[in-house]
Amino acid sequence: MTSHDGSAVRAGASEPLLGFAALMRMTFTGGDIDGLVARLIDRVNRDPADANAMLDLSTLLQLRFRPALGLALQAQALDVQRLYHLGTAPDVARVRLLALMAPGDLMANTPLDCLLEGSGVALDILYVSPTEPLPTTLPPHDLVFVGVGEPDRNRAVLRKVAALLELTTRPVLNPPDRALLLGRDSVCEMLRWSPGISMPVTARAPRELLHRIAEESVVAATAIAGVDFPLLVRPVGSHAGRALAKIDAPADLAVYLAEHPDGVFYVSRFIDYRNADGRCRKYRVVLIEGVPYACHMAVSQHWMIHYLNAGMSESAEKRGEEARFMASFDDVFAARHGGAFAAIFTKMGLDYIGIDCAETAAGDLLIFEVDTGMIVHALDPVEMFPYKQPQMRKVFRAFTDMLVCAGRRPDRVAAMRTAATRR
Repeated sequence: MTSHDGSAVRAGASEPLLGFAALMRMTFTGGDIDGLVARLIDRVNRDPADANAMLDLSTLLQLRFRPALGLALQAQALDVQRLYHLGTAPDVARVRLLALMAPGDLMANTPLDCLLEGSGVALDILYVSPTEPLPTTLPPHDLVFVGVGEPDRNRAVLRKVAALLELTTRPVLNPPDRALLLGRDSVCEMLRWSPGISMPVTARAPRELLHRIAEESVVAATAIAGVDFPLLVRPVGSHAGRALAKIDAPADLAVYLAEHPDGVFYVSRFIDYRNADGRCRKYRVVLIEGVPYACHMAVSQHWMIHYLNAGMSESAEKRGEEARFMASFDDVFAARHGGAFAAIFTKMGLDYIGIDCAETAAGDLLIFEVDTGMIVHALDPVEMFPYKQPQMRKVFRAFTDMLVCAGRRPDRVAAMRTAATRR
């Protein structure tokens, strides 16, 4: 039976959910996406309550750069049900993981199925609506993972997640009170004074203030302490470089504001992080229970690097450098920045977290972003990136081991009673 609050998967639901990881792999490897889209549309036409088909179709549309249509279809799927299953069947799983997630785009939540492919973990995903009533019960689970990121957009969802967690006695990873601290400004405030970390001041600036700076009726450094030209600006809530720009002068800021109608922006000082060879290097690292793991390194002539625009596929030289980075990571990069990673883990208080970073000329860890929604995967072509598979298996194994160990802990109520008895 179906309950609108998502406490049960619809009885007789047709085909299983494919999920983000499988669909992204098809996209990467040139699978028959058009054929799959046609089959999913046919399923929805035959059964308008086929939520699995709608949710997979929503993901495909977002992967194909049609976000508005994809999110509209996601909303329809969540109207049918809010609980979805991926991975191993619960009766044979190593651990039953309940993930609490928010409606939204592909960066709104931790992409857990990328981390858990072939892990033997049973993954149930419960979407928590910011407006609809909470479920009165939770499905069977060994532990809960709060996959909701993006506090700028999901603050209301994270507060509801905190209330929903009153229904479980099992361990909770990435608790919502810590996830609420992941805004760029709050991360900066927490980390910028830590030894070994360089993180330029990041502040929220309303549109009206930026207009005054653009008109030169106020000086940037006076209006926003610690920020001056050249500066970086982006709308609050944006990721993956959307509407991110380097602004060199007030006149450039006026042009930027004319092109972007958002009401509130993040503003920070630009730091030139080119190496001696004139190239920029950007690293993605995850911390799993505080231990750092390399996920990728991108090399580019441009300061705004994303792995897909850095030309890694076209350059054997760049791939060779990334392979050496991964092979030596534990003994070189992680050791060099061990104090910085320890500070991030201690201050953020999250069991799993992603970090996009670089190195300054002085040797500090330059932090671009700290978040839980970064995509970490092993979907690159093996023949071109053979060095990635062993490294990513190491990451995935550490993540799964964390879940299995946490799932074996006593429930929270029993632990509190035991502690009270001992006192």
